[in-house]
Amino acid sequence: MKQKRSKQGGQGLRALMGWLIALTVCLVLAVAAWAYWQVTRPLPLAAPSVELSIEPGTTPRAVARSWVEAGVRVEPWVLYQWFRWSGRSAAIRAGNYELTQGMSARDLLRMMVRGDERLSTVKLIEGWTFKRFRAELAQAAGLKNTIGALSDAEVMAALGEPGAMPEGQFFPDTYTFSKGSTDIAVLKRAHRVMQHRLAEAWERRAADTPLKSPAEALILASIVEKETGRESDRGLVAGVFVNRLRIGMPLQTDPSVIYGLGDRFDGNLRRRDLQADTPYNTYTRAGLPPTPISMPGRASLLAAALPMPTKALYFVARGDGSSEFSNSLAEHNRAVDRFQRNPTRKGP
Repeated sequence: MKQKRSKQGGQGLRALMGWLIALTVCLVLAVAAWAYWQVTRPLPLAAPSVELSIEPGTTPRAVARSWVEAGVRVEPWVLYQWFRWSGRSAAIRAGNYELTQGMSARDLLRMMVRGDERLSTVKLIEGWTFKRFRAELAQAAGLKNTIGALSDAEVMAALGEPGAMPEGQFFPDTYTFSKGSTDIAVLKRAHRVMQHRLAEAWERRAADTPLKSPAEALILASIVEKETGRESDRGLVAGVFVNRLRIGMPLQTDPSVIYGLGDRFDGNLRRRDLQADTPYNTYTRAGLPPTPISMPGRASLLAAALPMPTKALYFVARGDGSSEFSNSLAEHNRAVDRFQRNPTRKGP
């Protein structure tokens, strides 16, 4: 009798184990089916296309999070787990990518692993104005123009910065894009990069800087960008302007006056231009102009925040791209005589 009961108990246990195994298999298959659906279905996007620049060294988890922040409407862990489960997360390449409607998580990973950018480029140069930036974007082959009919204010509103002035707000660099990408998408990236570079420079600012905010650093950097012809002089040029700000001396920088003239500037800066008071005339007004006057690069941002220590208050172009720096007005006048009023004169 005991043997019979034992035999029946063993059969029951085997049946239970079989049932549990079948349930486990069903669950595994259900999870696999769900996972397959997740990675093969079209990803929901916040816009017709979502673009992302992946920097070298970015972790797969950060890549997944960045895609979601850029406009992919899924939980970051869904993308991250797919990257992990695929076994190819370590093969994701740095680059600039565009995700369009209809693409799945599998398509996204394949694109990043292959480095399949298929991109064109547009180059935005240090020292250009926003007007010049817009002109360059308008003629970039393959870039869809969406801001041509918009005012500067409307462009900034479209970028989520209503009321902000556009000058100085975009980082000059070479930007890649897929065919059919929009100019506003490139501007968004350039704006994000400028915010990052400005914050980076401001973190390194000199302890005794007279600049009160990152916005002021950006304005000064834009002036340094326009005033510097040689890289090695950038820190000293910034040092001169910082010294002038400290003592309340007008910056007296021609590029700011020229910017204020706008389309009225014909290539010849006259005495009357220097004497006509405008918000951008740094001869008639002390302190910084109200906005940046150009798009500064990283070197100018760093120079404005952390200028080279100097006692100089003046500088003049030597004619070869470099500048002569002077501590006093008398020294400066002699330098002007040597390099501008009598440029063929040799020696001290």
